[in-house]
Amino acid sequence: MSVKRFEELIAWQKAQDLAVEIYRFFSNIKDFGFRNQICSAVTSISNNIAEGFDRSSNADFMRFLYISLASCSEVKSMLYLGCRLNYISLDNKDKLINTSDEVSKLIRGLIKSLNH
Repeated sequence: MSVKRFEELIAWQKAQDLAVEIYRFFSNIKDFGFRNQICSAVTSISNNIAEGFDRSSNADFMRFLYISLASCSEVKSMLYLGCRLNYISLDNKDKLINTSDEVSKLIRGLIKSLNH
């Protein structure tokens, strides 16, 4: 891999962008349990990419990428729930789901590149 720092990874950059959006959309939600859960999950995406990047092997990195992917799915699940609870509009939910899907695709691409 020619990337020298995790900050160069587009998957990490987009995961950070997603986290900022989630924090903005849910910052005023009074349901602290919900807010803490979705914020924790979205933060986990970029953090696991970063942590895995500096592990000693591609296998370790891939393990952390799979954790990031799972956290991304958790965020998506929470977005569906948030919409059903009227914490977020359908349009905003769809926008954030699309961003989550983009992050997932980037992570899957990283996993695929490490498998070759």
